Amino acid sequence: MVHSPDVIAELTADHREVDELFARVEDTTPGTAERKELADRLTIELVRHAVAEEEHLYPAVREYLENGDALADKELADHGRVEQLLKDLEATDAGDLAFTRILVHLKTEVFAHVKDEEDNLFVRLREGCHPFVLESLGEKVRHAKKTAPTRPHPAVPANKLLAPGVGLVDRVRDFVTGRGK
Repeated sequence: MVHSPDVIAELTADHREVDELFARVEDTTPGTAERKELADRLTIELVRHAVAEEEHLYPAVREYLENGDALADKELADHGRVEQLLKDLEATDAGDLAFTRILVHLKTEVFAHVKDEEDNLFVRLREGCHPFVLESLGEKVRHAKKTAPTRPHPAVPANKLLAPGVGLVDRVRDFVTGRGK
């Protein structure tokens, strides 16, 4: 029997992809179109990842872990801060000094969130959930990322953000503008 990666392996792989995108953004010259394009790709990945976690991971945290509500609420607050930074980044010209400042703040927030997830939350999930549950969540997360929005929507409640139309509209806008290529 072949097993798909479980939710922890799936999300950890996303984290490494985000690490790589941050490094690539940092290696580009400030103010260039390439830097803006890489920041757009970073935004797309972070939004898709966050939506998938909000749709599938955090409900499981609430259900399976002791103090799960508090843990999930903390993770959602982290996402809220990151989403607002992504929205600020999207609205800032790559040549503006604020663009780099926002990127640095974003990286700090994302890296702290990732460290907490990998060092604490994922360990607790591994201990508190049956492997079948983790594999099932991995499949759900992979599917959710395919239809998730690709742009930050910090003012939209999570349950509205997960509606299929938001992701579709974002992907159409990306296609028309060439964003994320």
